[in-house]
Amino acid sequence: MAYTNKSIIKNFKSMTNRRKFIQTLALSTTAAISIPEIVSASGLKMKQTVQLNANDVILFQGDSITDAGRDKKNGSANDAGALGHGYAFVAASQLLLNKASLDLHIYNKGISGNKVYQLAERWQADCIDLKPNILSILIGVNDYWHTLAKENPYKGTVETYKNDLKQLLIQTKKELPNVRLVIGEPFAVNHVRAVTDEWYPTFDQYRLAAKELAKEFNAIFVPYQQVFDEAIKYAPASYWTGDGVHPSLAGAALMAQAWLKAVGG
Repeated sequence: MAYTNKSIIKNFKSMTNRRKFIQTLALSTTAAISIPEIVSASGLKMKQTVQLNANDVILFQGDSITDAGRDKKNGSANDAGALGHGYAFVAASQLLLNKASLDLHIYNKGISGNKVYQLAERWQADCIDLKPNILSILIGVNDYWHTLAKENPYKGTVETYKNDLKQLLIQTKKELPNVRLVIGEPFAVNHVRAVTDEWYPTFDQYRLAAKELAKEFNAIFVPYQQVFDEAIKYAPASYWTGDGVHPSLAGAALMAQAWLKAVGG
């Protein structure tokens, strides 16, 4: 078949476009980064690890970030509905997979909207009575966020937050002297819906308070803000969280990976 000048030019352009597409695809693949790599790039290191033992009870506590739509009528351990669909579920699934021989018992008792004083109100039933060997607490974003409410704003301050959390930890160690504590850093991703410049620098003080208490109580500290700050270098902030506070599916996986690395699970 004879080729006209037009057909040759058309084929040449098609080949060139295809070549560019392949080159772009190759570059994007090279630039891709996995969640474990993001966590590593954030600088998170296992300074302490938890020794997991057979039949250990692991309890996740906190607010809506931990709650993640869990079935509150279901009090079972290791149950998908009871664990919700957030980072606690993802972390639990990995622990149960990788530590199958230990027969771990993992619970989620986070409740949406909670501040520290509300944890304290239900602490006996939702923590002490479960006798966790490992207790992971992520709380604090509501202790600040709810102060910004237009109607009936919460009157607590960072001092309120720190004192309330300290008293809760004192009570916990008194009742459960051998419990290993894990404290998650309150975090927020700026310029995504609910989170604006108005949050800063005040919200940073809540993060610092959690870190200081983790050190005081010899708890493992999970620096979630550090991890999210690293993650937005690789995908838009809205990819990791829908409103700046609650993680997306990818954000929940990111948090779970950070938790597992910090704890050593």
